[in-house]
Amino acid sequence: MRGQTAVILGLGRQGIALARYLAERGVHVRASDLRPSHAVGPVLKSLREYELDFVLGEHPQSLLDGADIIFVSGGVPTDIPLLQQARERGITLSNDSQLFLEKAPCKVVGITGSAGKTTVTMLAERIAAACGRFHQVWAGGNMGNPLLADGHRMTPQDVAIMELSSFQLEIMTVSPTVAAILNITPNHLDRHKTMQEYVEVKAHILDRQRSGDVAVLGWDDKTVRGLRDRVRGHCWGFGIGADPDFVDGCHLDGERIMLRRGGDSFPFATSKDIQLRGAHNKLNVLAAAALGAVVGVDPALMPTAIRGFAGAPHRMELVREINKVRWVNDTMATTPESTVAALQSFTVPVILMLGGRDKKLSWGDLAEQVKTGVKAIVLFGEAADLIEREIRRAWLVPLDKRTEVYGHGARIAEEGFRDESGSVFSSAMEPASNGPFPNFPELIPVDGLEEAVRHATSSAEAGDVVLLSPGCASFDDFSDASARGDRFRKLVQAL
Repeated sequence: MRGQTAVILGLGRQGIALARYLAERGVHVRASDLRPSHAVGPVLKSLREYELDFVLGEHPQSLLDGADIIFVSGGVPTDIPLLQQARERGITLSNDSQLFLEKAPCKVVGITGSAGKTTVTMLAERIAAACGRFHQVWAGGNMGNPLLADGHRMTPQDVAIMELSSFQLEIMTVSPTVAAILNITPNHLDRHKTMQEYVEVKAHILDRQRSGDVAVLGWDDKTVRGLRDRVRGHCWGFGIGADPDFVDGCHLDGERIMLRRGGDSFPFATSKDIQLRGAHNKLNVLAAAALGAVVGVDPALMPTAIRGFAGAPHRMELVREINKVRWVNDTMATTPESTVAALQSFTVPVILMLGGRDKKLSWGDLAEQVKTGVKAIVLFGEAADLIEREIRRAWLVPLDKRTEVYGHGARIAEEGFRDESGSVFSSAMEPASNGPFPNFPELIPVDGLEEAVRHATSSAEAGDVVLLSPGCASFDDFSDASARGDRFRKLVQAL
């Protein structure tokens, strides 16, 4: 690449790592970010030792003049006019993850899915490190630290475990030697537009594998299971129960965690070894164990790694207990479905904090879940009003009647809501007479996260859990979900 001209769009972690990597290898770099110079001051300072051209506050078409390649950060939509023009000019699109995979000197394990990616990546790192088989185990990618920054220190005796998001996979044309798809449920439909498009993007992780490579699929997920025909090498799997169609993988047998090899299963750990809360985390452990087995870890060494794993930061993280009220940071729950999974982990009353930027996902299942065990829902951020409307709307109609009612002209009028059966609901979106769901949590819209914490403080009583599990992206008020979680921690610590 020496002597070429590269454009970097977006100066977050990925863009900074790319700028350093390329500049150190003699590439002429143009770095562009929509934020003005005063907003990216720390970034400019961190890159001041390099000769870079910065274009800030816009992505003008002049960026393309003489460009050989454009590196697109995950937060930049690939359908913006600049990138459409780049395709028309025949300019290659890439990102830091693709460049790392092209240059990595060691085996790479890539992990994607709608939920659980970071937890599985971190636990797989612990399991791989426990065996002593590798000189060093590296973990990174979408979880925060771009592996490209460490590539020069890796050796062929290492292994790199890499979290990959749909945003990264969208334009990638290379696959890791071990590729895992954990699950695929509705997510990021504000960007990928349709579920079919989203599934196709996730499947990119498989498409450039070779016959000697391995894919690991969550066999309990119907969509993921349906991608088995796209596996080019050997296929492993994992799931709660054994699946005879997968000869290799991990599953549960009662309380025993089983490794399946060649169609035969044997136990190597138990559910009591799992320190993580929630049924969804059992699947995460099974996935990490399967990946460990794929890269050659002795199953007898896995229980210690599993027992010592308390979870990833910002995921069901106990921040503090105050006056017998537990404050839990689950900021990485950026879909309603992941919020449902978090709620299912508790048997005590919950004050739920929801909000952020909506991803065009359904709130119906969450509306059902919160009717049991949730005392109040504090709504904050850009999507607060939308979430309140969607939850109240879902409460209006029994679950088994929703398709019928919504599909046949149900409407909300000023005088109230009337469905085909003639049932009338008040304009306050509450049943005018006794409905099928007599108890609903209080919905409390507020202006932002700070006010949300204040309201949760006044609502919580001894024995309650205050749960930040937003169900939304963070980009309305924060640079990423981690920044939202960091702010929540500070606010709770200051109580």
